[in-house]
Amino acid sequence: MSLNSFGHLFRVTTWGESHGPALGATVDGCPPQVPVDATMLQHWLDKRKPGQNKNTTQRKEPDAVEILSGVFEGQTTGTPIQLMIRNTDQRSKDYGDIVEKFRPGHADITYWQKYGIRDYRGGGRSSARETASRVAAGGIAREAIKAMAPDVQITGYMVQMGEKKIDRTKFDWDQIGQNDFWCPDADAAVEWESYLDWLRKDDHNSVGAVIEVVARGVPAGIGAPVYGKLDTDLAAAMMSINAVKGVEIGEGMAAAALTGRDNADEIFMGPNGPEYSSNHAGGILGGISTGQDLVVRFAVKPTSSILTPRKTITKSGTETEIITKGRHDPCVGIRAVPVGEAMMACVVLDHMLLHRGQIGENRGAIG
Repeated sequence: MSLNSFGHLFRVTTWGESHGPALGATVDGCPPQVPVDATMLQHWLDKRKPGQNKNTTQRKEPDAVEILSGVFEGQTTGTPIQLMIRNTDQRSKDYGDIVEKFRPGHADITYWQKYGIRDYRGGGRSSARETASRVAAGGIAREAIKAMAPDVQITGYMVQMGEKKIDRTKFDWDQIGQNDFWCPDADAAVEWESYLDWLRKDDHNSVGAVIEVVARGVPAGIGAPVYGKLDTDLAAAMMSINAVKGVEIGEGMAAAALTGRDNADEIFMGPNGPEYSSNHAGGILGGISTGQDLVVRFAVKPTSSILTPRKTITKSGTETEIITKGRHDPCVGIRAVPVGEAMMACVVLDHMLLHRGQIGENRGAIG
């Protein structure tokens, strides 16, 4: 049984462990003649790689991607693309204390209960290091989308750290790449900086976050009813990211507090087709894109690896305490931003290919 793959036509299989020699992805179903080289993919991996600033883990990994197959003379061939990223800065000795102990909040205990064996060195397959493979695959998806729909733009950013939220009235797209938090609110980024510094140094603690990912320029009509919904696959993709515990599309949970009059996005006829008064639906109706921005949010739990002693048990059932050593992110939400972008790209491309295969051009003209 293979459960390490996602996607329908554009299919990604990731492999490798946190402290193994390498990890990577096999990408199948990418159309041929898409311009791709390692430099293009590296741009996206550099957004996710560890050790770039004091607010993320200090593990130093170049995350240099190698293309082993599926690309010839700078173009995809239509055959499987094999991507590899070597691990170069493993410190497995940091995990010697947890050979027999289960870390609270980690997958240690469930992996042991399921398989009867686990890679305790950084969590093995359950480590967020696996997401580097997704970002590499997402780079392939971005280039394929660019060839099919050049106007599509995918951007992720943090909107909340712990209880601290951005001020939506100060939202500035240009600010997102100007701070360590991919934050569109410059004032919030300053506040988050000092808060996380205190949390890491003085409180020996961690904090969760909420990330929003928006895809602009996605054409209307992708997605399918019932079991092939675009939002179904987007939700599953985001939920599969390490540490994610909640996903929203558009208004999300807040829609429960709205009335039907408030929630339904009114429709008008514009010069280039339908226009909407608002986007509570997050750009998706009945599982099919409306042509508005696709808006997805996901909540990331706090890093469970902290220096505060926590109660736990050993494999033999003995009660004990544990302090998780090593190099860990005080807020994994920071490096989850490019991962969310990558998953958005993979799902959008997958559904564009599905739409092209079944429908071709949209059938229902308006106006």
